[in-house]
Amino acid sequence: MSIFRLTSPLSLFASILSQDCTLCGVRSRASLCKDCHDDLPFRDALGCPRCNAPGSDSQICGACLSDPPHFDETTSAFRYVYPLDRLVQAYKFNANLGLLPLFSDALLRAIRTNNMHAPPDLVIPLPLAPRRLAERGFNQAALLGTRVSRELGLNFETRGMLRIRETPPQAGLNREARLKNVRGAFECVQRLHGRHVAVVDDVMTTGATLSEAAKVLKKAGAAKVSAWVLARAEKYGDAVDAVGAGWETVPFDGVQN
Repeated sequence: MSIFRLTSPLSLFASILSQDCTLCGVRSRASLCKDCHDDLPFRDALGCPRCNAPGSDSQICGACLSDPPHFDETTSAFRYVYPLDRLVQAYKFNANLGLLPLFSDALLRAIRTNNMHAPPDLVIPLPLAPRRLAERGFNQAALLGTRVSRELGLNFETRGMLRIRETPPQAGLNREARLKNVRGAFECVQRLHGRHVAVVDDVMTTGATLSEAAKVLKKAGAAKVSAWVLARAEKYGDAVDAVGAGWETVPFDGVQN
């Protein structure tokens, strides 16, 4: 009798492709094991339809009524809390691109659930400044947008909007300071007369960066701008010490104790 157990080619292939769960370290066939995946802070309520802030029972929140952002609606897949914040850091700053299928699938489900009654004509990622793109090697929003738009059969344009000004990190700034910080940072280089544009980003904190981008798109003729974000901070303090649009942070190396 052979001391070697026969293994099917399919089982062998699955074994080769297995990896450690990014959060708990157990062997997994995906970036997260099932238990860690099921524990992620998925958005389970619609919140404000304009900025996606929680607690407004699907009504426009007071902040959007008093000082409306330039975007018209927001869809997000996750609440920006632990451990999702650590996963975003691993993806964004440690180039853990193995998390991209998880992130894009979650955003895709949220969009299909909440936002496909009037699909956009065009999908654009929030651009990075050239220096930051060169340092990081990729635009995390562009990778998300590429996969999501392909699955939805939508037009995707990476050169439709440019970041023409380097901006300091937004960390520690209130909403007014953030708005001032990103003013004039974007330029739209195509005509968008009457079009509905969706802008993809990884994290929305106060919405200042996306609002500035939406203002530029509307000046170029866009009739409507939707914000599609992976995660939404539920209050400003959720993201002060984590990542937002253009923030720097301590890299996340994997398993948490």
